[in-house]
Amino acid sequence: MSRAGGGVPRRRDLDGIDRGRRRVVGRTSPRYRSRRRRERAVGACVVRVLVTRSREQARPLVEALVDRGFDVVARPLIRIESMSDDPVDTTGYDWVIVTSPNGASEFVRRRTGVLPQVAVIGPGTAAALEDAGIDANLEPAVHTQEGLIAAFRGLPEPPRRPLFVGAEGARRVLVEQLGAEFLPLYRTHELVPADLPDVDVVLLLSPSAARAYARAGGTAPVLSIGPETTAAAGDAGLEVAAQSRSSDLGGLVDCATAWRASLRS
Repeated sequence: MSRAGGGVPRRRDLDGIDRGRRRVVGRTSPRYRSRRRRERAVGACVVRVLVTRSREQARPLVEALVDRGFDVVARPLIRIESMSDDPVDTTGYDWVIVTSPNGASEFVRRRTGVLPQVAVIGPGTAAALEDAGIDANLEPAVHTQEGLIAAFRGLPEPPRRPLFVGAEGARRVLVEQLGAEFLPLYRTHELVPADLPDVDVVLLLSPSAARAYARAGGTAPVLSIGPETTAAAGDAGLEVAAQSRSSDLGGLVDCATAWRASLRS
């Protein structure tokens, strides 16, 4: 599953265009290789990884993987669409529950009114809110809606009027078991590319990406960012090689690094 590397690998921008002295390359499936790995000997093991995130969100993950010496192919399998520009007034709610970085971005963009306490599903969502100056008050040990339910049940007082913001079609565990009001902020479109690149492993950051990869006929092993993505990948018939210990980009990069090391052992 590994490949022999030769020469000095190159690194390219997400839009597929080399900057400055870099040459223009194809836009369909840009590849990235780290210049920082000049010490890599000819014949060293190079793992080719597919990043399935939408292009505008892929850069931090691509750069982190490149810095670890991966040969990265970016092929978006999902597209995020905002559902409205109307303000989201949180006045009167005692909790807002955010279950994805995309939901966090949309919430920050549209939020108005008094900010109540904020619960997040995992560290990736917490980081997206922190970037906008919002600190999470609650994050469960298990990064699922069920984990959030358990975390709320451990509080001295249960939420009285929680607002759950997320993707259209999101699971309704928080609605059914916590009585949360649900407001969809965005929808996810699953993309089916004409073909898929030949890779050693695929990184999946959402259930939607897992379903899209399966629908496209993908057969490579996958690495999942968290439990809900793992469940969706399994339901879609994909081989889940490993799951990130932490549901954020850093955890997923660490997971990919550990998986690569396991190939050499």
